[in-house]
Amino acid sequence: MSTKNITLIVVVALLLILGISGCNGYNGLVTQDEAVSNAWNKVQSDYQRRADLIPNLVNTVKGEANFEQTTLQNVISARASATQIKVDAKDLTPEKLQQFQAAQGQLSQALGRLLMVTENYPNLRANDAFRGLQAQLEGTENRIKVSRNDFNDAVQQYNVKVRSFPMNILSGMFGFKTKQGFQAEAGAEKAPEVKF
Repeated sequence: MSTKNITLIVVVALLLILGISGCNGYNGLVTQDEAVSNAWNKVQSDYQRRADLIPNLVNTVKGEANFEQTTLQNVISARASATQIKVDAKDLTPEKLQQFQAAQGQLSQALGRLLMVTENYPNLRANDAFRGLQAQLEGTENRIKVSRNDFNDAVQQYNVKVRSFPMNILSGMFGFKTKQGFQAEAGAEKAPEVKF
């Protein structure tokens, strides 16, 4: 064999190796991107479950004749605001994620106020339907926390892959960009003040 043929074989072999590793790298990025999308869908599903429980909770609370109507209105309007914000998993910009998180935070605050105020209504606390809905909401809040943590884990794994060499070259060529995960809300570092 001549040197020209050997050089050609080496070049072809190198191109095949680069092509195969490039395909594997691209497919790995797609897999990680889909994992982030799937985790985001689970987050939205859990938030939707909470939103679906709220009308039942509000209707149960309305049965208490002298219950504070402004508290109920705040919950209803916060729910409406939270369910209007839709964020596509393919377009998870920090701004959109922050809007979504802010709306969900307002709903969480309104629900917290509702549950806190209900402590003053012994008839309502004794209502089995209310207790059941309260337990479902607590379970849903735990699901939301787990889903958000799973989403952040998927985002972290994706971001590491996108930013690692040599994948960062390939990700730049094909438009894979880092994604934003959930962050603590402003003021979350301060413990809430409990007064009796």
